[in-house]
Amino acid sequence: MEGKGPERHDDAHLKTKATATPKRARWPVVVAVVVVVLLAVQGIWSRRSAHAALERDAVHASQTSVEVVLPKKSDAALDLVLPGNVQAFLDTPIYARTNGYLRKWYADIGAHVKAGQLLAEIDTPEVDDQLRAARADLANAQANYALSRTTADRWTDMLKSNSVSKQETDEKVGDMLAKKATLDAARFNVARLEKTQSFQKVFAPFDGIVTARNVDVGALIDAGSSGGPAKELFHIAQADRLRVYVNVPQAYAQQVQAQQNAYLTLTETPAKHYPGKVARTAGSVDATQRTMLVEVDVDNRNGDLLPGAYAQVHFALGAGAAPFTLPGNAFLFRPDGVKVATVTPDSRVKLLTVSLGTDFGTRVAVASGLQGDEKVILNPQDSIVNGAPVRIVPPKNAGPARGASGADAGTATAGAEGASSGQAGQ
Repeated sequence: MEGKGPERHDDAHLKTKATATPKRARWPVVVAVVVVVLLAVQGIWSRRSAHAALERDAVHASQTSVEVVLPKKSDAALDLVLPGNVQAFLDTPIYARTNGYLRKWYADIGAHVKAGQLLAEIDTPEVDDQLRAARADLANAQANYALSRTTADRWTDMLKSNSVSKQETDEKVGDMLAKKATLDAARFNVARLEKTQSFQKVFAPFDGIVTARNVDVGALIDAGSSGGPAKELFHIAQADRLRVYVNVPQAYAQQVQAQQNAYLTLTETPAKHYPGKVARTAGSVDATQRTMLVEVDVDNRNGDLLPGAYAQVHFALGAGAAPFTLPGNAFLFRPDGVKVATVTPDSRVKLLTVSLGTDFGTRVAVASGLQGDEKVILNPQDSIVNGAPVRIVPPKNAGPARGASGADAGTATAGAEGASSGQAGQ
């Protein structure tokens, strides 16, 4: 019995050792399986993450990045600025009414003259001789008429006593009337030549400035009686009051009325204003230019403005007439009309058809087609279509978008050289 005890102990130890050995052998396999499973899960997850990222990148790439601007109508009065042509209130060329040679001139370029002031004298010896001959003819006609009247009176008295026949008396009376007509013709001829002789002196027709002198002493003066064109002697302009002619676009034609205040500015002195008033309008739109001619009168007694100069005319049209304005790079010119690309709340493109007003240089007025709350895309691609997905990005510059500035919409400044036709017809 005592000899079996150790044997049992050894058998138990061998059995325990045999059991522990398989368990230790399975642990690496389990770990390897877990590692393989983890690696498989990681690979699947990374592939799904990469696929999701790829999808996000594809969606992001399909959305075009755009900058938007908001059209705003100014609360202040719209300052409509248009190019104007400054002209003298009176601008008259002075011609001669008689032929001859210039004897002397008294006013040169730039001279301020008064109405009735002598400008020049013309030597007309032929007219002087014609006038002397006409006066001699007048004296002869007066003598003949006096004799015929005396004779007619005498024969009329003798007819009362039947000393002469009535036929002879009528002849004497008729001769007197003929002499009377000849006398009248001689008087009218003398008066005509006296007026022609008076044209030897050239006078200023109104107060003004001599802007041109085209003759000198001894020059041949031809009034055009020989069939050739008459030559201008002087040119006088009344510059103390000026007319400024402006072509107002059709979109604003009804907003400009007579007696409306306006002011002028010059390119060389932009800070100085010259007040004026709308004197009259053409009352109709030119079918070619789609503009209405407007005359603005300006007081120029200080002589700051020069006739023939270029000026910018400012009209205050009032807040109600202020249109929406957008930058010039916000428009798409398509065959079916002018359009703007807007962004809808679901980040899709929507094209709107608009009608353009006046082109103010960097900005363009929109006469119709906008409500004011649209997000208008700047620099839209020519290939942009309705429904295209877009993504709004902040503007590159740090400042606010110009389209969202009420002050920009409130003051419209036209370029001097755009005139004209710097204007877009509706």
